[in-house]
Amino acid sequence: MMKILEPITIGGLTFKNRLLLPPLTTGYEAKDGSISAQSRAFYTRLAKGGVGYIVLGDVAPIRSFAPTPKLYEDSQIESFKLLADNVHAYGAKIGVQIFHPEYDVDALNLMFANGEQDKVRARLHHDMDNFVNEVTEEALMEILKKMCACAVRAQKAGIDAIQVHGDRLVGALCSTKMNYRTDKFGGSLENRTRFALMLVKALREAVPDLIIEYKLPVVTPALGKGGIDEADAPQFAKLLEEAGVHMLHVAQANHTGNLADTIPPMGVQPNCFFADIAGTVKQAVTIPVSTSGRIIDPEMAEELLEAGKVDMVGIGRALLADPDWINKAAAGKAKSIIRCICCNEGCVDAVMTGGFIACVVNAENGFEETRIITQTNLKKKVVVIGGGPAGLEAARVSAIKGHHVTLIEKDTKLGGQLNIADKPPRKSEIRRTVEDLEHAIHSNGVILRLGEKATSESILAMAPEAVIVAVGATNFIPPIPGVNGSNVCDAWKVLAGEQNVSGRVAVIGGGMVGCETAEYLAEQGCKVSIVEMRDKIAGEIGPTVLPTMLELFNKHGVAQFTEHKVTNIAVGELICEEPNGKVVKIPCDYVVMASGSHPEKFDTKALSDRGISVVKVGDCSKVSDISHAIKAGYDAANSL
Repeated sequence: MMKILEPITIGGLTFKNRLLLPPLTTGYEAKDGSISAQSRAFYTRLAKGGVGYIVLGDVAPIRSFAPTPKLYEDSQIESFKLLADNVHAYGAKIGVQIFHPEYDVDALNLMFANGEQDKVRARLHHDMDNFVNEVTEEALMEILKKMCACAVRAQKAGIDAIQVHGDRLVGALCSTKMNYRTDKFGGSLENRTRFALMLVKALREAVPDLIIEYKLPVVTPALGKGGIDEADAPQFAKLLEEAGVHMLHVAQANHTGNLADTIPPMGVQPNCFFADIAGTVKQAVTIPVSTSGRIIDPEMAEELLEAGKVDMVGIGRALLADPDWINKAAAGKAKSIIRCICCNEGCVDAVMTGGFIACVVNAENGFEETRIITQTNLKKKVVVIGGGPAGLEAARVSAIKGHHVTLIEKDTKLGGQLNIADKPPRKSEIRRTVEDLEHAIHSNGVILRLGEKATSESILAMAPEAVIVAVGATNFIPPIPGVNGSNVCDAWKVLAGEQNVSGRVAVIGGGMVGCETAEYLAEQGCKVSIVEMRDKIAGEIGPTVLPTMLELFNKHGVAQFTEHKVTNIAVGELICEEPNGKVVKIPCDYVVMASGSHPEKFDTKALSDRGISVVKVGDCSKVSDISHAIKAGYDAANSL
């Protein structure tokens, strides 16, 4: 039996395995912070998938306008109880992570109620750096009471554990970088951790029957502000154990302004990047320790337990990609897990830009109530044209439903645009999506016809009852004078290795493809300029990915020419026009076109005329991204 599947008893509570969902901000909750049907369906699906312990992230004990769960009045208890009952039905335990923001919630609520939005923004900006030093001892004691009251409500809802969020206000107080107080809550380690330890002791008294967990955020030399310094982490862990904490979750401290530090996208941090620090903390205490951070597959999790670095393993984004991760591991089917690619696009970045978590490789995530693969009563012959992400997902879902599926792809390999999307710096993990979808269609009996260009005639000869067209898109080349010159290349072909450039390179287009091509060429030693008509580049790139990209641009001296319209491509230079009509000449040896893409055409009239059900999905229907491709392929197949 794998160690990750072994039960563990902590403080008298037995968890059925060693795998937990660490706290996430999901964006699923109702406006008042109660647990919505969407939120309940998400966590219930994870419990059904086998996770032993779920921690509900960022539960506020006060009315705030942060988009997180809230448990500040008794009327909200029922929604938490419904969730706890659902999770318990599958044998999982559930905890709530109680936090208080690092700002004066009451003062901001009053301003908000009075419609003083400008004052709210100014106060919020001020508080983030200063509230930790300005909050009075009296106010801290009131906050402590509210957190305990929140824990009592959680207990009434049937929650199993309370996790203290050691980031945010609690972490700011512990921090040498944020706390400059001169009273008993500032200065020495003893003083800076005083409130955290008081809170733990108060919670032990308020809810003596619940497990008390502490998220121990560690400020490393390179990253983080709010939390405990790495050198002090073992000592603080001992103090927490003495105060009555039953378990610790050790993770990177944030407050850095970039959530990529705590939830790193692909290529920024190694896998299991916080396990060694967690292992050091574990050596200092006798209570169980867990960690999380880029733990992708069961093998990685198993290695951490075997090495004695942790007692439990936090699997966050990987469970969004495949909620059956644990059940598949237990069944010896780890190869069938759809693995997270750590793109952050559908999860962290979505929440940061006002949306909710909806994993790009799992169409069901965030839509657990409505997207469920249903078995067909009438098996059909289904043909899928195109082996990119939309086609692969359509074939996978069609086959799982029970249809007879054939997938035709003109190339000799599957993956479509993902075969070039994985070429820029830090993007190689995209390859996992191709590998996992390919494994899924093989496992589910999809017939593959590679290296074959589909035609209406060849499809009709197969006599299908349904056809899903997923032929993708092609790179758009605008009709600029000089565009057919020998010095002009196609970004897709450059990334595919079919065209080579060197020296000074101007990339026309500052969207995702243009920016990633610029990165790719800069890393190869080219002197790169990005030319974009809009007023900024990288508009589609998420907030946790963008800072790293801009860092690389700065490192390699990538020039950015925004609001520049290209009027002519000449030998040795690009001729542009600024909004004021000024002509600008950009020296270059090569020009790379990355000015968007347009749908690939496939004539379906002959199929429709024969009464065959035809639907177009992915980029050939509407040019978009991998998330849209996967969801469109899923929906089209599931409706058959």
